[in-house]
Amino acid sequence: MRKTAISATARPKLSDSAAGVDTYLAQVSEPARSTLEKMRAMIRAASPSEATEGISYGMPAFRYKGALVGYAAFKDHCSFFPMQASLIDEMKDELKKYRTAKGTLQFSQDKPLPAALLKKMVKLRVAENEIRAQAKGAKRG
Repeated sequence: MRKTAISATARPKLSDSAAGVDTYLAQVSEPARSTLEKMRAMIRAASPSEATEGISYGMPAFRYKGALVGYAAFKDHCSFFPMQASLIDEMKDELKKYRTAKGTLQFSQDKPLPAALLKKMVKLRVAENEIRAQAKGAKRG
C-alpha cells in the first residue's frame, strides 16, 4: 500500500464530518493541500446542496444518496475517486492524459483536475446515485 501524504503514525482518528475533512487537509503538505482545497470547492459547487462531507476510507469524501466521490493526497500525486470504477472506463477518452487505475484518477499535486472535467464526473455520479436510490425505492414499494 502506498503511503499517503499524511504519515499513518502521526494521523489522528479523523471524525466523519466536514471538521474531519478540515483536519485531514490541515495535515497535507503543500502544494497538495491547495490542490485538494480547490477540488473540495469544485466538488461542493457541483454537488446538490443535500450532499454531505466526511471521511470515508481515511480520505475526504462527499455523500449524496450513498457514496459520491472522494479525493486524497499521496506521496507523489493526488487522486480523485469517483466511487464507481466504471465511470473511469466510460470516460477513458477524456481521461487519456491522466494516470488511471481501477476506480482512481491520479494527477499532479500542484494542479487540480480541470473544473469542467471534475464537474462532469460529479454530475454523472449524482445521476447514478439518484437512479440507484429510485430503484431501491421502487423495490420497497
